Amino acid sequence: MSTDRRPASAEDPAAPGPRPQAATPTEPPQPADGAAGSGEAEAGPTAGDPQQDTAARPEADGGPAEAGAAAEKGEAAPVLSEAEAELAAQKIERERIARRKAERQGPVDAGAKLSGKAADLLAAVRAVESGEKPSPVYFDEAPTAPRRPAAPAAQPAPRPTPTPPAPTAAGIEGVRTVLARGGAPEALAGPAATALGEDAAEQLAHDPWLLLAVAGVRPAQADGFARALLGPEAGPGDERRAAALVGWLLEQAALKGHTALEAPTLESALSRYGVPDPAASVEQAIGEGTVLVFHEPLGPPVAEGEEQPVRVLVGLEGYALAEESLADGLARLASTFNDPADWEKAAAGPGADLIRAVSGHGLVAHTGGEAARAEPLALSAAARDLGLRVCLAAHTPAQGAVTVAGLLAGTEGPGRDADGQFALDLLVVLDAPQLDVETAAALVESVPDGARLVLSGDPGVLGSAGPGRVFGDVLVARACPQVVSRTPDPGPVGELVSGVGIGELNQVDAPGKEVVIVPVQDAGEAVHRTVQLVAESVPRAFGIPADAVQVITPGHGGSAGTRALNAALKERLNPGPGRFGGFDPGDRVVHVPSPGRAVPARVVSADAQGLHLDAAGAQVVVPKEQVESQVRHGWAVTAHQAVGARWPAVVVVLPGDAAQALSRDWVYTAFGRAERHLSVVHGVDQALPRAVAEVLPKPRTTRLTGLLRALSAAAQDQPE
Repeated sequence: MSTDRRPASAEDPAAPGPRPQAATPTEPPQPADGAAGSGEAEAGPTAGDPQQDTAARPEADGGPAEAGAAAEKGEAAPVLSEAEAELAAQKIERERIARRKAERQGPVDAGAKLSGKAADLLAAVRAVESGEKPSPVYFDEAPTAPRRPAAPAAQPAPRPTPTPPAPTAAGIEGVRTVLARGGAPEALAGPAATALGEDAAEQLAHDPWLLLAVAGVRPAQADGFARALLGPEAGPGDERRAAALVGWLLEQAALKGHTALEAPTLESALSRYGVPDPAASVEQAIGEGTVLVFHEPLGPPVAEGEEQPVRVLVGLEGYALAEESLADGLARLASTFNDPADWEKAAAGPGADLIRAVSGHGLVAHTGGEAARAEPLALSAAARDLGLRVCLAAHTPAQGAVTVAGLLAGTEGPGRDADGQFALDLLVVLDAPQLDVETAAALVESVPDGARLVLSGDPGVLGSAGPGRVFGDVLVARACPQVVSRTPDPGPVGELVSGVGIGELNQVDAPGKEVVIVPVQDAGEAVHRTVQLVAESVPRAFGIPADAVQVITPGHGGSAGTRALNAALKERLNPGPGRFGGFDPGDRVVHVPSPGRAVPARVVSADAQGLHLDAAGAQVVVPKEQVESQVRHGWAVTAHQAVGARWPAVVVVLPGDAAQALSRDWVYTAFGRAERHLSVVHGVDQALPRAVAEVLPKPRTTRLTGLLRALSAAAQDQPE
């Protein structure tokens, strides 16, 4: 990694000077005093974070009740009877409808005009629905040691979960009335009615903690809502509160990638929220079927009469069914394939080992870096030459490939046959580490018997945004042949990234300034240098236009997060009034139609229908009311948003206040997005080499490895 130490021209890769020296500056810059933290979770920015929860005294944090029905006026809520509260809520709703009718033809609105904790609650809900809100950190650490139960508990049989019908207008109105009584924002009525289904208003009035089913609502806010409705009886030991917290904690764990939690970990998290008897609360939730319990054997089988060590896992039904369905589907593809092909003539050059493996197996895993993507492409070409129906699918748009989301939706790819399965003989999934368990299950279920499935990807990149560790679990379970690519990533950038993958931040020889470090002293200087690199230095030195230079930073917040960087880059590259909800024609944006999906696009125009985007030639209209939560500027993104894509030039910004957010897989992913040139705006001192050497990816608690191993063992035990 090269370092240009001359302050006057450090930001300019084209400036002449001495040969690059070391991986980090000899006099590392220090972060500015009092720098704001920017190491937010990769899910995205928050639009008004609620107060932190206090587990020991849940009554200390007020919920939406304290905001009152008069939150818009900043007044305390008067004490009203139930009938008076309902009349007041109806009056407010009529006034709101009249205002919205008057504003219907106006520009895209930036959001609701609430204040206080009601505004915090609404902002948190919107942030989480859009994939922006960072989730709690309780499940970031490795799970605690497993315990050995005296006897296995009965396990409820998984049941299919029906899709709830859309809420009626009357149902939403009923929920809105209950919310008004508790001082919660009326905008939560729709999400709450959708989450709780039929009789949502009655359920919420009886059990206010069910408000936790709405994404973005936190326990302190649900506690305040419950106190407003139930009065003094709404205590921390209420069984309804404990049951809701069990489900909420498992959903929060899913945001961190877990599909289940070990029982001691879940009980510890419950205790942080003041639940008096966490173990009893978990047992009650299991007994009522709210969650499922699993006993996963540990180690090799023991002799008859001995007790098999197990770990007790607790999970939500949806994720449990998805993992079991995925394991069954993978085992089905591996066992139903009985048509080996003679592809020996095609097994030459890049991809030869992969072609040989796929010729005789229905399920194959393929690993390698960016250069290794040529191997599944060669496989696809060979299969097509043999007359097979082939489909390549990737996480983000890629040449010659459909997107996984488009394939599942039926808008891209080969379509489905009469049985609802893909009309293909070979499916190659690139970026397999980005598959969450539910997406992977839907994908595998749609692959017909006898077809081949190849899961290909780089195991060193950041994991999926959703729950599960599908690709890693398949590799660990060794349930299918694994082909490891030996093709190295080329050039200085490839050499640097390869070293990061094994925990080394190596010096690299970059005679053409393919890799440059730009040392900075504080976040303000980091923003300034970044804008110079994107707008001037990189285009001048390499002929790469500014629109082909991508900025990557660890978080959305802070003085050098995506929000600050995008504001500075917009002012330089496409200044404008932002009359369409903060956007102007020509703005580079990211469209997030669902959490975990970040689609690069450009703003075309806006009208009463919403914001019109061009996403790689596809025309997208984001409805007016969804612009705030689904669209953000895209000159600067996080590494999670960038994974799966590459750009000719990348500027990675590492401000001093982002040191805690760095890890080996984050650095590996961010650096690996660059094709020709990588600039590192460096302000984290020794935190960068330390993160590469010591900070490993956070573990995820999943069941897929155990399920695959059990299915494999069962298949081997069956007679021929």
